[in-house]
Amino acid sequence: MIKPEDRFYSEGQGYFGPRERPTTETHCNVWHWDQLRLIKVKGTARLFPPDEDIENSILAQFADYLSPEVRAITVDDDGLLTGVSTDPKEDDTFFIGYIPFSLCQSFADCSTIYFSQLQELDRLGPGVDLSAYDGQRVAFKFNPLGMSRRLQMSWKEINMLSKLPPHPNIVPFDRVVLEDVESRVIGFTTKYIPGGTLADADPKMPFRFEWLQQLTQVVDFLNLELGIMHQDIAPRNLLVDPETDKILLFDFDWAANGKDYLLDDRDDVSGVAFTLYEIITNDTHFTSIPHWERTIDMVQTIEWTCHRELDSDVSKFRKFLNEWIATRTDRAMERYLNAPKRLTWPDLPTPPDYSVPFEMGWTKEGETVWRTGARMRRTALRKGQYCFKWQRPPQSRLLEKAKKNSVAED
Repeated sequence: MIKPEDRFYSEGQGYFGPRERPTTETHCNVWHWDQLRLIKVKGTARLFPPDEDIENSILAQFADYLSPEVRAITVDDDGLLTGVSTDPKEDDTFFIGYIPFSLCQSFADCSTIYFSQLQELDRLGPGVDLSAYDGQRVAFKFNPLGMSRRLQMSWKEINMLSKLPPHPNIVPFDRVVLEDVESRVIGFTTKYIPGGTLADADPKMPFRFEWLQQLTQVVDFLNLELGIMHQDIAPRNLLVDPETDKILLFDFDWAANGKDYLLDDRDDVSGVAFTLYEIITNDTHFTSIPHWERTIDMVQTIEWTCHRELDSDVSKFRKFLNEWIATRTDRAMERYLNAPKRLTWPDLPTPPDYSVPFEMGWTKEGETVWRTGARMRRTALRKGQYCFKWQRPPQSRLLEKAKKNSVAED
């Protein structure tokens, strides 16, 4: 089940007047990762100050009890529900023109599976389900949000993972997932590794020295062989395969390929250092510091108080880490950019759906203004364009139904 703190994502606050005035009408669009739909939360600026995302906790109280047709709710200044709306005009969901598989030549060698063939078993996190087909379990990753950055990240991740050479410390790519009506690419699957991430691991489970060695080896492979910078090395993106006892890296949506998508101060060497520090000390406060304000010496120059079982002394881990870091500091960026086996793939194609013109207001003379490109889902539906429907019942209701069925069978 998706963690409570991850269930909602706010797109921010929209003020219809001065935000300093408490009575200013305020709208907040909140994406519900469990139900995969957008719900507008309406109130005043008194309740919704900028950048605090209070709307997430307010919606959490009502979300599982709202009809699937509800597009907006209104709350008073105490956060109490005063009204709901099913008006389609309240729906600000962006339309996603998913790319037809026939236009994705870079996926030509990939195995595919249709969405209807996947059986949902659990909801692991935002945009990731535990699914099954043909008797095997897989992690199904998808992007239901129409922002340009997320669409680019999803395209990059599918291409990157499908082209990565097999590696014992990277979760293997499985299949491209297509929706059933028009065979458009909506996501991908990877092998499912049970047991949870290292962020959720029991501190009494010994962390092995060989896992640190494996982590540095896979980072060297990605950085120096392929020219890929993962840019999100963290305990939450590391697993231990119970079949092989090897550490596995996953979640490449922030990854850079050479200079493409490369971000300042998110290098993988620093990522390994902060990850090892967090695993050994159980101190997570560095995760709240922006990457551009973190430097590797923040953890290299301080004492580490061990709060996890280890199979070797802390000094052995730190000595190896420091020696490895030293090997990576000489001509670091030059070596990364000149990696000999760089992967390539085409840019994200422009969805043919976006070439369909739609009405975008009127001129002073009363003539219709026509636009092409990105649009709201309600606009696409009005134009008769195909929209893949992600919305689904809350998981809590499915669990209650399954429990009742189990009791009835007994």
